[in-house]
Amino acid sequence: MPRWVLPLVYTLSAVVAGLVVPRMEAALIPPLGLGVSSAAALTMLSAIASGMMALTAIVFSIAFVLVQFSAVTYSPRIALRFANDRLLFHAMGMFAATFSYSLAAMAWVDRAERSNVPELSCLLSVALLVASLVVFTRLVQRLSDLQITNTLHEIGNTGRAAIEGMFADDSLPAGVRPAPPETALPPAGAPVQALHYVGPPATVQRLDIAALVGLAEAADGCIVMACSVGDTLNEGEPILFLHGAAGPIAEARLRKAVCLGRERTVEQDPKYPIRLLVDIAIKALSPAINDPTTAVQAIDQVEDLLRRLARHDPEIGRFAGSSGAARLVILMPTWDDYLSLALDEIRMFGAGSIQVLRRLRHTLMGLARMLGSDDPRAASVALYLRHLDGFIERSPLDAMDKRTAGREDSQGLGLTREPRRG
Repeated sequence: MPRWVLPLVYTLSAVVAGLVVPRMEAALIPPLGLGVSSAAALTMLSAIASGMMALTAIVFSIAFVLVQFSAVTYSPRIALRFANDRLLFHAMGMFAATFSYSLAAMAWVDRAERSNVPELSCLLSVALLVASLVVFTRLVQRLSDLQITNTLHEIGNTGRAAIEGMFADDSLPAGVRPAPPETALPPAGAPVQALHYVGPPATVQRLDIAALVGLAEAADGCIVMACSVGDTLNEGEPILFLHGAAGPIAEARLRKAVCLGRERTVEQDPKYPIRLLVDIAIKALSPAINDPTTAVQAIDQVEDLLRRLARHDPEIGRFAGSSGAARLVILMPTWDDYLSLALDEIRMFGAGSIQVLRRLRHTLMGLARMLGSDDPRAASVALYLRHLDGFIERSPLDAMDKRTAGREDSQGLGLTREPRRG
């Protein structure tokens, strides 16, 4: 269900309940004997209705101010996480439902000048008020997640879930399996079919791997993706090529298997959480904000994601069907791509921060120790570490600051760690 529909559903449900419940109460339910006068009932319901409108205005004014503040301070993409939060729409719906039902219940007080009080409806209005306060409490708690530490941890958790979902043993759909690197691909040459994008710029959000493999296997060919998850497609750009098949595949079925949208998503894209963390770090390192500690906290999450990626082969881009032949080839980032994405911009923008340079060195040293000398990816880490040392040496820091910046420290500035021996 679209998020914008939720408040409408809440409101319509409250209006229907406001029309039905008082009638059922008058016809079927005996008085509850609460002893509430009609004047008191009107006052209570009026206070609930007017109070809910005021609360709604105050809460959402504060919420959108905080979202705007987060967009300016951290990254505009972070604001979308809260603006698209379903809790926000549930809260709006609950507040509107409480207001609507209280108004409907007020119409049954002293109805037809019989001095009757819809006691059950009054109790339901109070129950809705209590539920609204519970939702309000949860909303305030969610607003506290906009604090930088909570924001970084939430993005990190999103990245960890994306990595786990992408590289887990059971992540592939039924009938699809990884194709070994030695699996033969179709001979090079002109493709049997080329699918190009048509429309305004759109982002590749997800690939339906099972559908693409199934289509390629049915055509006895191999689909080679020309774009990757997270890419933005423009008019006329190639999406995929079909090789080795006897004939083309229906374009509508191919387009349906490539999910496009306006914004990047973390599904099948572990790069995006890293991108968000790097955005926060370099925003914190800008001269207008000058907050290297936030950058160090962002590196904490970035390092954890790199360590988790190091446990897997990131270049899992070949998929086979039931026949065992390669049916789908996807562009996947390499280990060097992940290193560059995670560290390059922070290194550039943090060139004048000893705290950031020390934390970056600790990240690289930790990755080198984790990978060990036998892992070929360790060579990339060692190369990047030498690049960082040369970068420090060429920096405008004086000799003493350069020596300080060349020491690893997980806190940036806090506890110097000497090189480990043995």
